[in-house]
Amino acid sequence: MFEKHKSSKPESSNAQGNENPSFSTQAPASSGKAAIIGPGIRINGDISGDEDLLVEGRVEGKIQLESHQVDIGQNGKVNADISAKVIRISGEVRGDLKGVEKVVISRSGNVQGNITAPRMTLEDGAIFKGSIDMDPGEPAKAKPAKPVNKTVDKPAPKTTEAPKPAGDDKPKGTGNYSLHGGR
Repeated sequence: MFEKHKSSKPESSNAQGNENPSFSTQAPASSGKAAIIGPGIRINGDISGDEDLLVEGRVEGKIQLESHQVDIGQNGKVNADISAKVIRISGEVRGDLKGVEKVVISRSGNVQGNITAPRMTLEDGAIFKGSIDMDPGEPAKAKPAKPVNKTVDKPAPKTTEAPKPAGDDKPKGTGNYSLHGGR
């Protein structure tokens, strides 16, 4: 009866990836909380929430976590548009990716879709088919506008040259000029 409490190790070794080598042991790093869609789970529908997400199973629909990180593990197969703060792909994705900060496709990643993000990393060996728009546009945190340097007309500096007589504006030795193009 008390045998199961003898071990000092937690029983969740499978959730940590110790018994299944193909299961990613890296949890999303941006916060302490992360939801995991395991390799045996299939979701059809939209996903949104307030924590990071690791997908090792299958997802079809839409993933919207603009303030959090989305990781698609090596076993993950996603047929959805993904919008998140940071997107890391190690599995397969069919859909458009919108990263608020950045998108990373690892060497085992396979993406078919368009990517919009201010920063993009495509590791050697990754498979990608689509377009990339890296226009940073509006950053997530609005930066204060830089002051515009205005040109102010300054009074002409005082010179010690003698004033020229009026009507003596012609350059010397170059001929006569007029505003009408004639000489």
